[in-house]
Amino acid sequence: MTGKDTGAAATAAQEIFGSGISGRLAYGSSRECILDVNADELDRAVPGLAARNFVLSALFATPVYAGEGYILRYVFSHAGSILVLSRALNRKQATSIATIFPSATWPERECRDMYGIKFEGAFDTRRLVLHETCPAGFYPLEKSVKNAPVATKKTVPPAEEYPFRTVSGDGVYQVPVGPVHAGIIEPGHFRFSVIGETVFNLEIRLFYTHRGIEKLAEGKDPAACVRVAEAVSGDESAANATGLCMAIERLSGITVPDRAWHIRTVLCESERICSHLGDLSGMLTDVAFALGASHFAVLREEFFREQEKLSGSRFLRGMILPGGISRDIPVETLARYREFLARFAKEFRAGLAIVLSTPSVIDRFTQTGIIRKPLLGPLNITGPVARASGSGRDVRVDSPYGMYDRFIPVPHPLNDGDVLARFTVKAAEVLDSLSLIEKVIAGMPEGPVISADGVGDGAALALVEGPRGENLCWVEIREGRVFRYKVRTASYCNWLAIEHAAPGNIIADFPVINKSLNLSYAGTDL
Repeated sequence: MTGKDTGAAATAAQEIFGSGISGRLAYGSSRECILDVNADELDRAVPGLAARNFVLSALFATPVYAGEGYILRYVFSHAGSILVLSRALNRKQATSIATIFPSATWPERECRDMYGIKFEGAFDTRRLVLHETCPAGFYPLEKSVKNAPVATKKTVPPAEEYPFRTVSGDGVYQVPVGPVHAGIIEPGHFRFSVIGETVFNLEIRLFYTHRGIEKLAEGKDPAACVRVAEAVSGDESAANATGLCMAIERLSGITVPDRAWHIRTVLCESERICSHLGDLSGMLTDVAFALGASHFAVLREEFFREQEKLSGSRFLRGMILPGGISRDIPVETLARYREFLARFAKEFRAGLAIVLSTPSVIDRFTQTGIIRKPLLGPLNITGPVARASGSGRDVRVDSPYGMYDRFIPVPHPLNDGDVLARFTVKAAEVLDSLSLIEKVIAGMPEGPVISADGVGDGAALALVEGPRGENLCWVEIREGRVFRYKVRTASYCNWLAIEHAAPGNIIADFPVINKSLNLSYAGTDL
């Protein structure tokens, strides 16, 4: 077992419910504390956990297997210690916790859209995933609903259109952007309220391309489900495949061979480098510094080509499987990769030096798109975005998995929370990942790359640190098939941060703010 002990979670549960709760506490395969609670106990626990600085990492529903009703699962975390409160529902009714944990707002709306569960006291009851063209009474994750095209409404009366927040006052006007954009990107709508040139308010609306990812996974063989996980977000294929496989391995008691974990680590850190290179290049493009942008774009393309030589896929697909990896990487291939990394590091540092010595770039990045540290906990903002605003959270450090208890990353938190801080943190993480890959390859053992153990039935939780931050995966397998697959990516949480980063800036700065967060539409529109 990896990860810190369950001290904070168990202690909080005992302080809130009394020492008699010990006999009811269970422990998951990720060492998370699990406690079944009723409605009154949940009401008592929520403010208690908030007072102890717990963060709501996820909230999702699962149908009861071979029974009726649903279970709401609240995943709270604090310093790597996890507490999962499970509340059974006999009817589709629960109490909202969004006034205490604002990060519950989207999940509660999602549970309502997907299962029809209503949350009493919720301050936002608008649809989230299902847009107004979807028929009433359609709940995609109900077991009775087949994964098939939906007969949507052809027209929507004005009274049923999505009610954006209304901002009014002298000189206030709105600028709607999207959902269709000029570039080749996925759809998302941004509703700016502006005074003069300055953004006064921003509201985002996503979920224009809901793909039914979680529904698609239901009934699949667990190994086949990895392909679904890889499609959650194309540039986080290795991270999401790793999360799914970790959950399957934990519920099945499978021990992954050391060599396989070494290779998985190389893949995940390579994926992080590619993602960050795209962000660095994109930020420089959006402030018209083509010299730096093209430098990092070329390096990213070279990295993609090397990843293809390493794994057979530019996006590292098809390598990670439950129990290990699909094929070994020859020693000579790894040696060539190390040579590439050494050359890459020199060229990356050279490009970075040019950017950081260019006053016009620093001026555009500084004090632009600030995300304040007090927002991190309430919105559950994670990853480099959070680390640029003073957070030390990193799943690889707080709840180490695989090789991360031996090869420990060193977070580089900054406090300014602006575009420059996010650029600097991501650049530092590129260098850290290069160093980590070098150490992992140097220490790679011989041996098998996949376990012969089979997959069993059960449920498990897994957290991984993807390029954008904490990705959560919950898997329940029954009779050898996936019964419920829940994914919550860092993008899902971090999108709300952009609503707080944009106000006070001019619309012309929004592209660079957006790129500095680099949030995945696909990773949100599951």
